[in-house]
Amino acid sequence: MGGSMADYIEAYLKELLSDTAGGVIEIRRRELADQFRCVPSQINYVLETRFPFEKGYLVESRRGGGGYIRIMRLEWRTERDLFAELSELISDSISAQRAEELLFRLVEAKILQEREAVLLKALVEQSSSSAESQLQDKLRATLLRNLLIVTLRR
Repeated sequence: MGGSMADYIEAYLKELLSDTAGGVIEIRRRELADQFRCVPSQINYVLETRFPFEKGYLVESRRGGGGYIRIMRLEWRTERDLFAELSELISDSISAQRAEELLFRLVEAKILQEREAVLLKALVEQSSSSAESQLQDKLRATLLRNLLIVTLRR
């Protein structure tokens, strides 16, 4: 059975999230670290890299003796919610990595087909690659926002 410790922790947390009605779980960092026999910083790493806002999660953390971690799966209720969140996520500029994560989230949420996401990624990257390096993230954001609006309003 292959996979890293981070993969196992991610899978466990996603299973907990899918088993809850509201898409919200609360866990204690220390208990989770003990369960997986790892250091708490490993839990932090998983939360930061596998459960970011761009992938549809909101993570709240309170440290200390009674500390907890709350993970919420964000859902779009209406098209207006979707466009508002996309606008916020893309902002005035977006890195290639964040753009790819956002497109993956839209595929995961079944809002985009995988083929559409691959085409949008390629188009945005090809179009923004000719710009000066300091303008690439801004151009990528503008292109991605406009392409998503056209694609999602079908």
